[in-house]
Amino acid sequence: MVPVASSVALKTAFSHTAIEPFFTGGSASVSEDQSLLVTTYGEDVIITDLSTGQRKHKIKGDTEQVTAVAISPDSKYVVICSRSLQMRIFQLPECKLVRSIKAHDGPVIVMHIDSTSTLVATGAADGVVKVWDLTGGFNTHTFRGHTGVISAVRIFGQKGGTRWQVASGSDDSKIRIWDLVQRKCVAVLEEGHVSVVRGLDFSRDGSLLISGGRDKVVNVWSLKNYSLVKTILVFEALETAGFLSSGTLTGKMSDQLIFTGGEKGIVKLWSIESGEEVTPEKPTIQTSEEVGVSDIIYYPSWSDLIAVLSDQTLVEHTLTSTDLPVVRRLAGNNGEVIDLAYVGPVDSEGIPKYLALATNSPEIRVISPGTQSSVVLTAHTDIVICIDASTDGLWLACAGKDNTATIWRWTPSGMEDADGNEHDGFQLYATFKGHLGSIGGVALARLVAQAGYPRFLITGSQDLTVKKWAVPKTADEPVEVAKPVFTKKAHEKDINSVDVAPNDELFATASQDRTVKIWSVEEGETVGILRGHKRGVWSVKFSVYDKLVVTGSGDKTVKVWNIRDYTCVKTFEGHTNSVLKALFISSGAQIASAGGDGLVKVWDVKTGECNATLDNHEDKVWSLAHRPDDKAFASGGGDSVITFWEDVTAEDLARQEEADAELAEKEQELSNYVFRKEWKNAILLALSLDHPLRLLNVFRAVIAENADNGSITGLREVDAVLSSLESGQLRLLLRRIRDWNTNARTSNVAQRVLNVLLQSYPPEKFLEVEDIKRTLDALVPYSERHYTRVSELLEESYIVDYTLRQMDEVLMTKIDEL
Repeated sequence: MVPVASSVALKTAFSHTAIEPFFTGGSASVSEDQSLLVTTYGEDVIITDLSTGQRKHKIKGDTEQVTAVAISPDSKYVVICSRSLQMRIFQLPECKLVRSIKAHDGPVIVMHIDSTSTLVATGAADGVVKVWDLTGGFNTHTFRGHTGVISAVRIFGQKGGTRWQVASGSDDSKIRIWDLVQRKCVAVLEEGHVSVVRGLDFSRDGSLLISGGRDKVVNVWSLKNYSLVKTILVFEALETAGFLSSGTLTGKMSDQLIFTGGEKGIVKLWSIESGEEVTPEKPTIQTSEEVGVSDIIYYPSWSDLIAVLSDQTLVEHTLTSTDLPVVRRLAGNNGEVIDLAYVGPVDSEGIPKYLALATNSPEIRVISPGTQSSVVLTAHTDIVICIDASTDGLWLACAGKDNTATIWRWTPSGMEDADGNEHDGFQLYATFKGHLGSIGGVALARLVAQAGYPRFLITGSQDLTVKKWAVPKTADEPVEVAKPVFTKKAHEKDINSVDVAPNDELFATASQDRTVKIWSVEEGETVGILRGHKRGVWSVKFSVYDKLVVTGSGDKTVKVWNIRDYTCVKTFEGHTNSVLKALFISSGAQIASAGGDGLVKVWDVKTGECNATLDNHEDKVWSLAHRPDDKAFASGGGDSVITFWEDVTAEDLARQEEADAELAEKEQELSNYVFRKEWKNAILLALSLDHPLRLLNVFRAVIAENADNGSITGLREVDAVLSSLESGQLRLLLRRIRDWNTNARTSNVAQRVLNVLLQSYPPEKFLEVEDIKRTLDALVPYSERHYTRVSELLEESYIVDYTLRQMDEVLMTKIDEL
């Protein structure tokens, strides 16, 4: 018998919500009211509610990579261009395709919709700039003149205005100004750049044009005489540039500031008047990833701007000050979610506000599940493999391939650091260096409340050792710890997972050498070895309520071990690939396991039965995190999807009980109708309940009664009911007729009812029935068989008649002879 918590309701039904990837790099666009975000996702386009981060639409691609996408400022249209050379225009909110046309002879590289949402300009690899009517979807202008790929395009025009111009830049380093009224090129600006032009923008009054390029300069042009006014050295290759025109900032008037973004991955503000940068210099942390700004989305009516980064992240900066504080960060694609944990302070319902992710990168992402906004914690220089949270969620431990572990402390709003700056979020507390290989498992002390901080940290590494670290009691500044309390040779192969017991007396290590070891936290000595898995062990977790440990292995099994005698007490089989994570839920009465088969399974610890199989991932499920309120858990996988599984067993049971009560009531009502011979009501109710046998018996009773000789079924009232069925009822009845017709005993009922239907409805009515062809294909051969059988029976009846007549003649002859 496995000792588990008693009187615990098992979870058997789950609903789920998910954080899905919506951006894989490339083009992105936002409506002017900031309600909708449109992003490229491989061959598809995703439309997201920007306020909640929830997906609203997914527009399937045309099998080719999307090269440019834009949403009109008024949120009414989305324009998509791909390598298929097609430009597709969709109308919102229905997301209805209204036009699909061949746009250019080469892929569209850049696109811009004007502020009035009437025109869209496209620039393509064929060196041609085109302007299109957005509502009608037809081409209004075609401009040729560039000798290279169009790399930037911008429309200037105002509602009711007479001046409409398009500026385009190319990799020939030239900028051309096209007049839409005169339908020609009015200027060629060729003295300012020596490399690809990537950013173009008109000032609000249309008197100035700025251009930014990969030659690390921003040029300011006068559109009165098309001359170069100023050149600003920005010291980085630019991908975008624009006028900042949302009022005043640092005392500068609106069109005196411009923003730029490029290879350094930082949004910068510049003064046109002085040519100097006005944003303060920001420190950068060197990692193995180089992140740049690929675009900046901005409207003059906004008080913020959105930077699109090359790591598929969107960062919203507020324009309240020159240092451009980050107010929100959206991860378009989290990559492989290797590990996750609920962290941060809890809300009024006891649910932690955040989820920490290790996402196959040096960064740790802390996201808010409700808004999907995220904060990035950067301290590691290589991929973070594992994370662990304290029981109160206010401490976070991380470790990875840079051979180091870090601890982060939650700092509530209002607390000041050594520099007097206020912080709200996780701050680096300590760094632990000493391993000679990447760290595969990390675990914090569990009794945090007693000490006020986690007293120790356990790490296990590819260097085959396990280390215990003493965590500093106080740290005004991040502390670097280089000397562990102890270091022990633990396994013969890589250590994949580490966990600490709830009482802080034991810890466990799981390894590729197919064993799990139980250690004393105090002495650092092995107190037990768990043997039984046939492949490497990926996961180990203590139960909070019993002296049990659960493990998941590459041998596709989950095992529960009793740490009193270190024996295996249960083995769960059902996954078709390696079990990568396993943990206790439901107060220890159940286990959730995640596997390389993309499935999450929930097991009953006591009986060993699988209570639920949960499927919402398309790749390996690497991680699971149990929510402290025990009402949900989260899973993360290689498909970049994070799924939140919410227990709805009680609600599901209540709905089932209500449905059963309603069904019992209707079945009693049906019996009453049959008893009172209210055939019309009985037939309609039997159809609605979809009870084939009860419906068959009703028709049998009607046929047996045969109250009306002129009726096909035996009762004109029933014929009338069958002649007035709705499409859904007709579909159900035809399926029942199809089934009854396969049996000679019930074919009589089927043929009579079918006769009524064929005489009552025109062919068009039957064509409206869903899947009518399959139904008729099943009806025809059996009907032919019944017809043949009846015909043969009729022929045989003639022989009987003949025999009887002959017998009568013989009998009469004998009588005459007598």
